[in-house]
Amino acid sequence: MTQILPMRFQEHFQLQNLGINPANIGFSTLTMESDKFICVREKVGEQVQVVIIDMSNPMVPIRRPISAESAIMNPASKVIALKAGKTLQIFNIEMKSKMKSHTMAEEVIFWKWVSVNTIALVTETTVYHWNMESDSPPVKMFDRHASLAGCQMIHYRTDKYQKWLLLIGISAQQNRVVGAMQLYSVDRKVSQPIEGHAGAFAEFKSEGNAKPATLFCFAVRSPSGGKLHIIEVGQPAAGNQPFVKKAVDVFFPPETQTDFPVAVQIGAKHGVIYLITKYSYLHMYDLESGMCIYMNRISADTIFVTTPHEPTSGIIGVNKKGQVLSVCIEEDNIVNYATNVLQNPDLGLRLAIRSNLAGAEELFVRKFSTLFAQGNYAEAAKVAASAPKGILRTSDTVRKFQSIPAQPGQASPLLQYFGILLDQGQLNKLESLELCCPVLQQGRKQLLEKWLKEDKLECSEELGDLVKTADPTLALSVYLRANVPSKVIQCFAETGQFQKIVLYAQKVGYAPDWIFLLRSVMRVSPDQGLQFSQMLVQNEEPLASINQIVDVFMENSLIQQCTSFLLDALKNNRPAEGHLQTRLLEMNLIHAPQVADAILGNQMFTHYDQAHIAQLCEKAGLLQRALEHYTDLYDIKRAVVHTHLLNPEWLISFFGSLSVEDSMECLHALLSADIRQNLQLCVQVASKYHEQLGTPSLVELFESFKSYEGLFYFLSSIVNFSQDPDVHLKYIQAACKTGQIKEVERICRESNCYNPERVKNFLKEAKLTDQLPLIIVCDRFDFVHDLVLYLYRNNLQKYIEIYVQKVNPSRIPAVVGGLLDVDCSEEVIKNLIMVVKGQFSTEELVAEVEKRNRLKLLLPWLESRSQEGYEEPATHNALAKIYIDSNSSAERFLRENVFYDSHVVGRYCEKRDPHLACLAYERGQCDLELIKVCNENSLFKSEARYLVHRKDLELWAHVLEETSPSRRQLIDQVVQTALLETQDPEEVSVTVKAFMTADLPNELIELLEKIVLNNSVFSEHRNLQNLLILTAIKADRTRVMEYINRLDNYDAPDIANIAISSALYEEAFAIFHKFDVNTSAIQVLIEHIGNLDRAYEFAERCNESAVWSQLAHAQLQKDLVKEAIDSYIRADDPSSYLEVVQVASRSNNWEDLVKFLQMARKKGRESYTETELIFALAKTNRLSELEDYINGPNNAHIQQVGDRCYENGMYEAAKLLYTSVSNFARLASTLVHLGEHQAAVDSSCVLCLCGRAGVSPGTTVWSSHCNSSR
Repeated sequence: MTQILPMRFQEHFQLQNLGINPANIGFSTLTMESDKFICVREKVGEQVQVVIIDMSNPMVPIRRPISAESAIMNPASKVIALKAGKTLQIFNIEMKSKMKSHTMAEEVIFWKWVSVNTIALVTETTVYHWNMESDSPPVKMFDRHASLAGCQMIHYRTDKYQKWLLLIGISAQQNRVVGAMQLYSVDRKVSQPIEGHAGAFAEFKSEGNAKPATLFCFAVRSPSGGKLHIIEVGQPAAGNQPFVKKAVDVFFPPETQTDFPVAVQIGAKHGVIYLITKYSYLHMYDLESGMCIYMNRISADTIFVTTPHEPTSGIIGVNKKGQVLSVCIEEDNIVNYATNVLQNPDLGLRLAIRSNLAGAEELFVRKFSTLFAQGNYAEAAKVAASAPKGILRTSDTVRKFQSIPAQPGQASPLLQYFGILLDQGQLNKLESLELCCPVLQQGRKQLLEKWLKEDKLECSEELGDLVKTADPTLALSVYLRANVPSKVIQCFAETGQFQKIVLYAQKVGYAPDWIFLLRSVMRVSPDQGLQFSQMLVQNEEPLASINQIVDVFMENSLIQQCTSFLLDALKNNRPAEGHLQTRLLEMNLIHAPQVADAILGNQMFTHYDQAHIAQLCEKAGLLQRALEHYTDLYDIKRAVVHTHLLNPEWLISFFGSLSVEDSMECLHALLSADIRQNLQLCVQVASKYHEQLGTPSLVELFESFKSYEGLFYFLSSIVNFSQDPDVHLKYIQAACKTGQIKEVERICRESNCYNPERVKNFLKEAKLTDQLPLIIVCDRFDFVHDLVLYLYRNNLQKYIEIYVQKVNPSRIPAVVGGLLDVDCSEEVIKNLIMVVKGQFSTEELVAEVEKRNRLKLLLPWLESRSQEGYEEPATHNALAKIYIDSNSSAERFLRENVFYDSHVVGRYCEKRDPHLACLAYERGQCDLELIKVCNENSLFKSEARYLVHRKDLELWAHVLEETSPSRRQLIDQVVQTALLETQDPEEVSVTVKAFMTADLPNELIELLEKIVLNNSVFSEHRNLQNLLILTAIKADRTRVMEYINRLDNYDAPDIANIAISSALYEEAFAIFHKFDVNTSAIQVLIEHIGNLDRAYEFAERCNESAVWSQLAHAQLQKDLVKEAIDSYIRADDPSSYLEVVQVASRSNNWEDLVKFLQMARKKGRESYTETELIFALAKTNRLSELEDYINGPNNAHIQQVGDRCYENGMYEAAKLLYTSVSNFARLASTLVHLGEHQAAVDSSCVLCLCGRAGVSPGTTVWSSHCNSSR
């Protein structure tokens, strides 16, 4: 017989088959926040990836290169949370955007999604909640309890409302895994530490309770065994009975001593607790009673992560091998399993009732029959109501309850039965009919309304028919719920809700006879009929023919309603509806012309018969609409002349729709019909459409009717915007002919578009009484000369005065020129100038008069302006010219006057008097002009003086160019005259710089000799002396020695160094010698001249230590040892002792070396010098001095000197030295070489007696002694 299992086990897929590395399948790298996604962190080569497996499509995993320390997927959507260090980020994968980020102050060691928008964050000390939807940072929920210190956090749970929080951790203690939990109440803000390994919260509604209770389920394995606890947290809801706490044993097989619970999940649908242990044992418990339903091992590998499986209300998880497994209740077997295998019928009944499961039908039928037979109708009704699959909710059950009479004062058993059914849910069709029939008979209609609102009744056509007898509106509600379209539409019509009929029929797809319904509605209410008809055609495909609907309206003579209907129905202006548009307009033109006018004015329709409608419009007196529709010019001209019946603004815009030819024909017709009445209208049309109609044609039209007034008003509207010269000319002509002189003045003054010549000629020919327009034109376009000639010859002199006084005083120069040309008297001209005093350009006036050789005419006026304080250059330029020409104090004027323009006056004087030209140019610093005049007239002395005083290097560079033909003459005058006259150092300095820049060394020498050597004020100037010597070094070396000896205030060291660099060594020596820089002087003799004899003589003369040191060093370099040592001794300088010792030793100059070293010993007692002195004394065989020296205090290395003497065969000296340092071994050898054998034996014996720390004298001494004895 096949075993009955209460659970269903399923393997969904294996992660390894999806390419997941087995090493990455574990608690630290894999997260599963819900049954929607699995998230794995893995490393592929050098790249760290996050793999997201969508459970709905697991064969297509998503890989992203994300190097995060932890990643958890949102329980519901493709949103991922990432952690790297203390930085937390939330990303929307589908939107590819970052939603939120935060940096924690401490490390997050565990985190988990507790809802679709909240993440729990656990640190070493605190638990936070981080809401994804707000901008707020994580919110602290509670501090971790001390009992969780050192634990590994493995889970975090909350109840449905996040009022109860649970933190779970484990730790290894005493060879077992101990679980620690912290239960926290958000409302009470208190924590309770609990020993436990796994836990969860559940919402459970017990029988008899109105509201569900929050249960806390947790499992623990202690040394004494395993327990599962089920308790209610918080206070029971009002009216609820408290949940009785349960504590049941959890069985662990003997071979699994180290096993412990790792997960607890709740199957809410079935009221089942799923408990998973480390060794992957599954325990299933009834949530209400705590009874164990089933236990078995479901995997050989540890299931390290689990989550509820929503589709089955079971549990899903992943084991270490990568299998994705799920377990759930087997609904077909669970009731049978509980009843027969577990022998617990009550459990089977509870499971069946709780989850509406099959398998307990016989139990329910038996129990119902028993209770009914016992007369316990209330309990029997409860059993029938709670029986799964509705097995007892039949007509037989209803008949049974109907057969029981009601007890006095109590509700009948049938009503009690129905009441229990209503409390638990909805009645079926039969029950609804049976209940509503007595209720309606009792007139308790409000109960039906209440039950319908609460969806307690199953609606049907039969129930609707039943209710309709009492309340048609309520019956409509029943029909709607029962989906009986014909009855619904019938009720809508009977209750007057016509507007809902179409909406409902479209919604349910029902098609009644719409025209019949429309006629019915029309008979009741035309307005509602209009609304109903509009609903029939509101969609793209109308429910009824529009023609038929219009016929219905016309049958009832409902013109207004029909118009409203057609306006709405035809709003899309379709071509196929043209006949309906014509019908709409026709009926209104006949019965309501104003309505037709409004319709046509809105321009809603374009497909009607326009010719027919145009004739109807003209018959109805709607000329405007008729014109809009006429296309034939004959019809248009017939209607358009009735301007008194037309709106002028409309008529003007109407011309815009006509062609150019038709517009001109209509304008001609209007002017021909009544020019006085229609002129203004024609002007407005012409003004508006002149660009299309053409301005010349319109001008010709008005001129053909001799309507200069119309032409003036037409052109006045366009002249300000037109750039056509003809338009402006025509406008001026029309204004003149209509007497609009002010407008002529304005356009002449403001317009820039007319042809000045044509306008001038027209105005001259027009002979206007007011010449101001002509004056304006001539003034603007520089016809002043013509104007003056015209006015003077026509005896209009007063307009000349008006012109220069009021119109444009600045034009008086041209006026004066014109008057001079017509031989006007000078007095008139002078008076005219005096009248317009100061309001014109003096320069222009002077030019005009000067051009005609009448400049003296202005002298009185110019002098008066000068006396009045006018400073303008033109006035003073003119005065200067007059004074120059009249030879009247011209030079004085040019020197003293500061207002004239030097360029102008200087140029004027060039041919008349070059000297005066120079004065003018000099005053204005007109450099190039002055130089040009001076060169052309050989005024080099003046030019030289000007250049020196000017102090401008650029100007100097210009005149000193090689290409300048007058350069030599200019330089001569500068040297001979200009510089000798100056007392300004800056002038001299700039001049010298100019000669240097121009690279004129010889000329510069000549210049400087004049300044420096001729006892001038600049003779002692240091820079000039320096410059003279340096220039000579560069250009003429033969003069350098002379300058060095004659001059005393130059920079000697710098000059000397420059002389050395230029190979002028004698000159450099002379400088150093002259200024007593003896060390540098002897250095020149040694290094550059190379004459040691002269150097020795120089050292003898100056007798300075530094000089002797330099000479000694040079002599030493030349191996003149004796002379060098003598020089070092005279310099009292032992600093080069190393080099001296080396050279003297090499050349065997021991006597001289002794002298040097004795001098050096006096300066400092260096060990090296004293050692070398002893050796030199030995070399010179001064043994007595040597003995005295070594017996005295010294710093010499005597042993070293002794060895050197011994090696060089100087045994007497070595004897003294070895004796001094008591080196008896070397002494004995030395004595042997001297033939003093007995003394050598004695020395050896002394050495033996001394022992030297146990060291014998050695065989060498004795062997040498013996050899010598033989």
